[in-house]
Amino acid sequence: MEQLILDGHKLAWHGDRVAAWLRGERIAPITIDCALTRRCNFRCVYCYGMLQANDEKLMTRDVIFRFLDDAAEIGVKAISFVSDGESTCSPHLTDAILRGKANGLDMALGTNGYLLERDRLGDILPALTYLRFNMSAAEPDRFAEIHGCAPKCFGRIVGTIRKAVEVKREAGLDVTLGLQMVLLPEFADQVLPLAELGRDLGVDYLVIKHCSDDEDGSLGVDYDKYNDLVDLLKEAETRSTDDYAVRAKWSKILSGGTRDYSRCYGPPFIMQLSGSGLVAPCGMLFNDKYAKFHIGNIAEQSFKDIWRSDRYWEVIDRIGSDRFDAKTMCGCLCLQHKVNEYLWCLKEEDGVPAEPQGRPPMHMNFI
Repeated sequence: MEQLILDGHKLAWHGDRVAAWLRGERIAPITIDCALTRRCNFRCVYCYGMLQANDEKLMTRDVIFRFLDDAAEIGVKAISFVSDGESTCSPHLTDAILRGKANGLDMALGTNGYLLERDRLGDILPALTYLRFNMSAAEPDRFAEIHGCAPKCFGRIVGTIRKAVEVKREAGLDVTLGLQMVLLPEFADQVLPLAELGRDLGVDYLVIKHCSDDEDGSLGVDYDKYNDLVDLLKEAETRSTDDYAVRAKWSKILSGGTRDYSRCYGPPFIMQLSGSGLVAPCGMLFNDKYAKFHIGNIAEQSFKDIWRSDRYWEVIDRIGSDRFDAKTMCGCLCLQHKVNEYLWCLKEEDGVPAEPQGRPPMHMNFI
């Protein structure tokens, strides 16, 4: 668990690609965060997906396989099925995980878990670096209220998590099993019960993270109220054991929802794709109103050709220039935030990539 980075980044272990970027070379992403569909069977009260609507294309098996083949060919190292849709809603999820793994990609899945097929866990867990269940409550009624589903869904998901732990232990698998709580201040009553539930289920970790909002504050997140939860979150972390980590994403939770950098340098290293097939620098720019930042769609063109296109690099150059202000022109505390902080310092201080210290972290290619 000491090697598990849940509040930070892992770019120090990819110094060759950082150095190439600093030289102005066109690099392949290390990690791609994507979904296989924009559909979701839940309606979580904090969902950023409602702010990401764009023109959806059909993500067929052939489209998904072509994307995974392209990613491996150009040098992508890891694919996480997370993004703006619930990928278990796609009939191609298992095949996609296995195809990516066969291509030499590290694969990961974030899911609410309700539609995850227990009889396929034995197939997908050996191919996954991590499987993360997104749950922000430990009691059926509160779970239903927060996640926009029926209370009975809670029991089904808990059963699936128990089964995943059983499969992992019986087969001696390396896959990391975790829970993620998206924390709003009004969920405070669920913090300790969820920390204890994760320990009882036998997963490897619970990470408690902030809720991202857009530049207009559409979700109404009051970041000042996170300060009132410091003692509670520290208490939750005491539920950790030698085999189970409870960790809050302190750097984001206590940031006030602000950035110290103005330019967005992270997307060349960690690109995001919508479940619609849309390629954009990050999930906060998926919505149709940000069309000037949209690059292409993998349902219409191969990702390899999109990555090689002038359009891809025009958008990348734009968000990394003085024509874009990350403080005001997109939402807060994005997926690329920690990577952006690191790269901003390198650029502003005319630095060189730091040599990594200690053993490589877990999930190194999920930066």
